[in-house]
Amino acid sequence: MKTSIATVSISGSFSEKLVAIQQAGFDGIEIFEQDFLASDFSAREVGRMVRDHGLEITLFQPFRDFEGLPEPFRARAFARAQRKFDLMDELGTDLVLFCSSCHPEALGGIDRAAADFHELGEIAKDRGIRVGYEALCWGRHINDHRDAWEIVRRADHPNIGLILDSFHTLGRGVDPQTIRRIPGDKIFFVQLADAPAIDMDLLYWSRHFRNMPGEGDLDVTAFTRAVMATGYDGPLSLEIFNDQFRAGLPRLIARDGHRSLVALMDRVRRAEPAMKVNLPAFPAADPVEKVEFVEFATSQEDASQLETLLASAGFERAGRHLTKQVALWRQGGVNLLVNSEAEGYAHSAWLSHGTHVSEVALVVPDAAATFQRAVALGGEPHVPPRAPQELDIPGVRGAGSNVLRLLDSQTPLARIWDIDFAVDHPAPQGAGLVGTDHLAQTMAYEDMLSWSLFYTTLFTGQKTPVVDVVDPEGLVRSQAIRAGNLRITLNGAEARGTVAGQFLHDTFGSSVQHIAFTTEDIFATAAEMAARGFPFLRIGANYYDDIEARFGLDPRLTERLRAHNIMYDEDAAGQFMQFYSTALPGGFFLEIVQRAGGYDGYGAPNAPFRIAAQKRAMQPRGMPRS
Repeated sequence: MKTSIATVSISGSFSEKLVAIQQAGFDGIEIFEQDFLASDFSAREVGRMVRDHGLEITLFQPFRDFEGLPEPFRARAFARAQRKFDLMDELGTDLVLFCSSCHPEALGGIDRAAADFHELGEIAKDRGIRVGYEALCWGRHINDHRDAWEIVRRADHPNIGLILDSFHTLGRGVDPQTIRRIPGDKIFFVQLADAPAIDMDLLYWSRHFRNMPGEGDLDVTAFTRAVMATGYDGPLSLEIFNDQFRAGLPRLIARDGHRSLVALMDRVRRAEPAMKVNLPAFPAADPVEKVEFVEFATSQEDASQLETLLASAGFERAGRHLTKQVALWRQGGVNLLVNSEAEGYAHSAWLSHGTHVSEVALVVPDAAATFQRAVALGGEPHVPPRAPQELDIPGVRGAGSNVLRLLDSQTPLARIWDIDFAVDHPAPQGAGLVGTDHLAQTMAYEDMLSWSLFYTTLFTGQKTPVVDVVDPEGLVRSQAIRAGNLRITLNGAEARGTVAGQFLHDTFGSSVQHIAFTTEDIFATAAEMAARGFPFLRIGANYYDDIEARFGLDPRLTERLRAHNIMYDEDAAGQFMQFYSTALPGGFFLEIVQRAGGYDGYGAPNAPFRIAAQKRAMQPRGMPRS
């Protein structure tokens, strides 16, 4: 599989883009003409720079408004094309993209356009150049790849071929299966992009909201399967116009782009095993069976605040690591580690972020296989020093600042508590918590797509639509990822004044802002935690008056909810109850939930009221911490 990306897809100077693209593992680049014109390099210098980075120029683009023009526009278009052919010779590339005309004087007609391209093909042949024709989905006369193919077919010239773009096909709702009827050798190039489902002008949608395959709602997999079924064996290239990406770090956007292409082609080959896909073998995605433990990085001095909160939630110290300053806290099916090592990764993480979640361990069907998949998708292995008797637990750098550890039940990794720990109190009674419901991760809004891509390509998972959560000082956008028994909520902060934004600022980018644990009797759990001194987040009385009327609750139930600061939601499938702790310094807090029936959400309607309560409980801005 030959991978490519258009220079317009990522931010930075031309030199910065080349470095990022090369480091991400791409084979080539599309030179977007505007990027070339904006640089101070000559065409020969650009070509040399690209080759010096081990890349090739797979495509020069775009040439606009060529076909179907009356004179004198037609003659000017041909003259301009020859100038671009001269430029391509200096760049060292032989393929150029001509997009369907939007010129106000352009005339329709398949045969007229085909004649123009046949004549252009004769010129291109003498220069050793190939011309690819692409149907813009907002083109004046040609806006469908089927019509573009008919023009190429009638042009009947070996130097004229078709360029396909997933956005232009899927964005207009054209059936991608029609691509299967096109000869693969007449498809000169394939561009890939996804996009969220938004009902808006096609041009504006394309220019501002494209994203990587797998990050949006278009069926890019079906499109790519149809392309590969033709026998096409050329580059697969990303052409992404996205305002967030233009403001992002080039190396991160390029890395996500390469990951998206590898994951896409993996989905293609698994959907059609008989199809030849030139991609190294690596294991398929698996679901997550459970969260085995969550580890906090802290210091011996700071650990007491965290441990006080855990004790008030019913956790008890159950054991310790045999070779490290790591305490095991446990109740029900939940294991929490408090790492106060004075050196190593955890200590560095504490120095960077303060007390925070530094590692999450997940049980998967085959830890080694999931680790291989993570590395194949561009994941960075995490290999800290370990004592000879310790388990070698596979780890990869996760989304954000934490590490994902991978365990399974089929290897010695299943015996982590017997091998790496001395467990003195294996089954504390606790306060009724029985498992981890979800982890809530907070990031800058522009990073949400990247984090979503990480989880949905590594595991078999689904994502919910993004919803807006109103904070008095700005919007937070939230999306849930479900991968088997792993639930992650991604919360993208745009404004520093929001609760999420302040957490990012105060922890210098720590990712897990809160952990939600499950109970089977939230009232009993709340009562037990109250007896242990749990610091409940206090919810205003107005909230309870509203939910009683909105859901028709029995006043006696409302009073029980109010007494324990429990919030309530329901939908057609079931009911949901939740309560929170106040936050530790830095902003981390706990959530306790109970699900009933088939309720599968996270209490999103309650979020504005929870945030308002947190605002009231927060230390006034500007006041120094004690």
